[in-house]
Amino acid sequence: MEKRQFDFGHNWKVFSEHALTAARVKQAKEHFDELLSGIDLHNRSFLDIGFGQGLTLLAAASMGANAVGCDINPVCTDVLRQNQKDYFPELSECIIPIVVGSILDDDVVESLRNKSPNQMSRAYDIVHSWGVLHHTGQMQRAIRNAASLVGPGGHLVIAIYASHWSSGAWTAIKRLYNNSSAGIQRLMIAVLWPVIYIAKWLVTRRNPLWQSRGMDFYYDVVDWVGGYPYEYATIEEVKNLLNPLGFRLERIIPTTVPTGCNEFVFKSERRRSM
Repeated sequence: MEKRQFDFGHNWKVFSEHALTAARVKQAKEHFDELLSGIDLHNRSFLDIGFGQGLTLLAAASMGANAVGCDINPVCTDVLRQNQKDYFPELSECIIPIVVGSILDDDVVESLRNKSPNQMSRAYDIVHSWGVLHHTGQMQRAIRNAASLVGPGGHLVIAIYASHWSSGAWTAIKRLYNNSSAGIQRLMIAVLWPVIYIAKWLVTRRNPLWQSRGMDFYYDVVDWVGGYPYEYATIEEVKNLLNPLGFRLERIIPTTVPTGCNEFVFKSERRRSM
């Protein structure tokens, strides 16, 4: 069976047009501020890999960062610009540099180096990629490439799907979804929506409609069921990948659901050249 990829750009566009609100933008900003607690963004270089609807990238820019974005889907650039206009009036004169392409592509990585405000290091103070690198089809290489863009003493902030006994079954479901007709896809969402709702309620003991990070439950379900390619890792596997590259785990926010994303904040222990 042909392995088709999920159209994240379309899902972000529809979400932004129909479900995004000022309250959700505020919630996304608060989560971002909490995740980067203790990391100053003012006048720091910030790269967001797989910026999606753009809320994190825009939040970083509004906090004074010299922000650069990267996404494989060109639709996301249009979504970003519209959300900037609608929800970030303080950035009305700001033009955020964008690179369209895959973090797996060496030419894209080189382009991102060229766009870094730190041309001495050609790297970034903070590289952020939330729930993206496990959708590239080559997660370990994607993580290494993202890490290579972090300057000495900088931070790598990533969220990666947790490994779970059901991960293999979800891989098959996601592959089936992406190789099905639009009608079958709608049917799969209709069937799995209540299953995911009940499972999240049982695990978290709270209403799944009360989303975090400014998200919406329905579009989260579409993203989850359709999100392919799909990989996952244990906390130790992520640490063991990055430790040899000179990164120390500063903080982790474990997922609240078994198949959700663990959030990692790593610091580069490489020294700055004099």
